[in-house]
Amino acid sequence: MTIQIFNSLTRTKEPFVPLEEGKVKMYVCGPTVYNYIHIGNARPVIVYDTVRRYLEYRGYDVKYVSNFTDVDDKLIKAANELGQTVPEIAERFIKAYFDDTEALGCAAADVHPRVMDHIEQIVEFIEALIEKGFAYESQGDVYYRTRKFEGYGKLSHQSVDELKIGARIETGDKKEDELDFVLWKAAKPNEISWVSPWGEGRPGWHIECSVMAREHLGDTIDIHAGGQDLTFPHHENEIAQSEAFTGKPFAHYWMHNGYINIDNEKMSKSLNNFVLVNDILKEMDPQVLRFFMLSVHYRHPINYSQQLVEDAIAGLERLRTSYANLKHRLGVTAGLGDHSDIWLSKIEAIKKEFIETMDDDFNTAHGISKLFDLSRLANTYLLEKQTSAEVLEAFLAVFDELADVLGLPFKQEEELLDAEIEALLEERISARKNRDFARADEIRDLFKEKNIILEDTAQGTRWKRG
Repeated sequence: MTIQIFNSLTRTKEPFVPLEEGKVKMYVCGPTVYNYIHIGNARPVIVYDTVRRYLEYRGYDVKYVSNFTDVDDKLIKAANELGQTVPEIAERFIKAYFDDTEALGCAAADVHPRVMDHIEQIVEFIEALIEKGFAYESQGDVYYRTRKFEGYGKLSHQSVDELKIGARIETGDKKEDELDFVLWKAAKPNEISWVSPWGEGRPGWHIECSVMAREHLGDTIDIHAGGQDLTFPHHENEIAQSEAFTGKPFAHYWMHNGYINIDNEKMSKSLNNFVLVNDILKEMDPQVLRFFMLSVHYRHPINYSQQLVEDAIAGLERLRTSYANLKHRLGVTAGLGDHSDIWLSKIEAIKKEFIETMDDDFNTAHGISKLFDLSRLANTYLLEKQTSAEVLEAFLAVFDELADVLGLPFKQEEELLDAEIEALLEERISARKNRDFARADEIRDLFKEKNIILEDTAQGTRWKRG
């Protein structure tokens, strides 16, 4: 089986064939670190963390690079408003980014390059573009000659004449053409800046990723990814810059995740409906947010609403309950059970289906449905009068294996789930009836450790969390 990736460049699914056998070079555009990340930022982090996990699961050695934009108009504005320096703002929100994304089960990239650490390389890159005739200096700014690059518009599938001026593309008398975009900005009073051949200034937005991707992954990379909103102008401009500089393809596969809506409205500042991950995680299990994000195919838009979040909570709880019931039964099961080979083959079939669906453009929504198939099969098996340790262990192993690919590790759950408490309570009652006081005391001590309070009533023993 071969992984198929929907390539935004060709708008078709293509077999994934990396530049070097067994290795993947992957670049994901990271956040501008002037504030806490919102759920729109969180979606690509979760999506491409899962893509990376799956590629590694399929045996690839992945070098994963995701940048921080740590100098930008937004950082300068935030620094002025808060009376801090741009580096101080960047440090604060880079730390916050790691706190939030770690909570969401996202591993750090192999490299998190920062713009401020690459100023020298950026200047050299711009100098080369000027020398090749693709860029020009004008009153301390440097601009890219968009029309000179013959392939401009190939990612967004627009001709140069049809293009509208996009985000962060400024018009003005300094330009030769309104479609030209800035590579270097002349410094304004009291702004952070660096010395360059064109005077004091700082990099434009688009040049950063071209330089950092080449610095850490080489002239051509396997996968370049980011949000759909970055397709134009950011990624289009990256291609123009990089391919003019190297004369080689910049990236073979382009991946873009869909937008997030809030209660069926596009998330935007004007509507004041931005939802910060930092705020969500104060009230929500981080795994619920990850589960929610992966429950829709990454290329499709996703709607964030209270009802859909509650659906995600219920769905994740169902999976956790199945897992907890399997673990509990494994602790008390005896004998070999009946028809073990049949059950083992059914478990293996679900694992195979999971791989097939994830091979199809990383379809996590269908991947989660395979976890539910496994859960239903496990629930059916647990109705058997006699269960096999071998089958129970196989269920748990595949649960762990598939859930880990999705970044939803059930085995690391520390808090007892409701179903697990009920099962242990029944076991304690049975142990006491059978005068197995040692086991009854073990369960009592476990409840105490987990702050579960038992109450003996005329109707039986009840429990509550302390």
